[in-house]
Amino acid sequence: MASPAAVKYTLVGAGVSALGLVVLQALLAQRLERAQIAQMGPEVAFNLRLGELALDRLPPSALSRLSGLPLRVGEQPPSGGDGRLAVQAQRLRAQLCRQLAHCPRVLPAAGPPRGVWVELLSPLEPVWLFTPLRSPQRWPPDPLLLTLALLAGSVSASLLFLWLEVQRPLQGLEQALGRVGLDPRQPAPLAERGTGAVRRLTGRFNAMVQRLAANERDRTTMLAGIAHDLKSPLTRLRLRLGLARPEPADRERSAADLDALERITGQFLLFAGGADAEAVVAVPLEQLLAELSAPIEAEQLQLDLPPLERWVQPTALARAIGNLIDNALSHGSAPLRLVLRPDGPGAEGFRIEVWDRGPGIPPEQWDQALLPFQRLDRARGGLGHCGLGLAIAARVAGAHGGGLEAIRSPEGFAVVFRGRSLQPGGGASLQGLAG
Repeated sequence: MASPAAVKYTLVGAGVSALGLVVLQALLAQRLERAQIAQMGPEVAFNLRLGELALDRLPPSALSRLSGLPLRVGEQPPSGGDGRLAVQAQRLRAQLCRQLAHCPRVLPAAGPPRGVWVELLSPLEPVWLFTPLRSPQRWPPDPLLLTLALLAGSVSASLLFLWLEVQRPLQGLEQALGRVGLDPRQPAPLAERGTGAVRRLTGRFNAMVQRLAANERDRTTMLAGIAHDLKSPLTRLRLRLGLARPEPADRERSAADLDALERITGQFLLFAGGADAEAVVAVPLEQLLAELSAPIEAEQLQLDLPPLERWVQPTALARAIGNLIDNALSHGSAPLRLVLRPDGPGAEGFRIEVWDRGPGIPPEQWDQALLPFQRLDRARGGLGHCGLGLAIAARVAGAHGGGLEAIRSPEGFAVVFRGRSLQPGGGASLQGLAG
């Protein structure tokens, strides 16, 4: 049993074929009609000359009997109402006017046989010559035209089928695939339409999106649960350290371990998407950077922070820049230098440069350093470092429409955070936007 789609496109093809056949047959009939009139013109003109010469010596009845010309004597003969015949009569008259010294009257005949009356120049009474005209053939259609019409209908139905059932669904699927990972909201399931293969492909895409959403929920719940569950025992440990009387060195080591655990927990929570729903606000970036660098000793820090306000996610941005500062302090050499500048055309972009005097990350290891949970040899053993600092900073930069870059110069090494203002009142997703 044929599917509804097959029946629909078959009917479309049949309709296009029928319409094309009608148009082609009408054009052919018109060309045949013009050719018929052009062929008849000289013959009718010859009969008119012959009849007009003979009427000077013979009566119309004798001329008709001797020549076999169908003549009518008397006033204007009755005319028919066939519009096509009237058009043919006008065209025949135009042909005769070009071939004769005068333009005779040509009238469509009233009844069978089909033809026209042409007036002769007669010395006494009006004489009319009947000229038969064939009706242009419209049915059965010409075989060649029928073949062309069927071919046009088949091609039109095939192209329409490919566009509506294959191309357009695949374009929608392509656009939906391009949004996966960039839109913080779960993509809506696509309507399964098109050919069987396209519908199966769309169904697998919908299943993939659902699995990704489920995995993302599980991952976020797991990491958030780890962070939440660790906070209570960390708090209790810190309280016990405050009540007990351990050795100063043990106390310092325990407090450092607690700080490292808290730092790792915070990094995991942020990497799991804890800042996704943060609101966008207008922030004086020079004040934000000044607050972040306040705990650093004055002799270890240089600030170049002109006033600059942008719409950002302040908590996410502060954590990202804080990670860059911590990396510079842990793996670079003092003094550090913070530079804030507008960036790009217009007044929307900004760049934050974190400089140190160390050798920096080798160029061949830069891409590796931006991956999560990747710690370079130079960073191993750092207190509280889990390989997420640069990855989180890259995600935050991507969420702000920019990325991370590295600068190497004789003055040292810098990690550059580039971004731009976000839409007021909106948010940006940090999921899947790693630099």
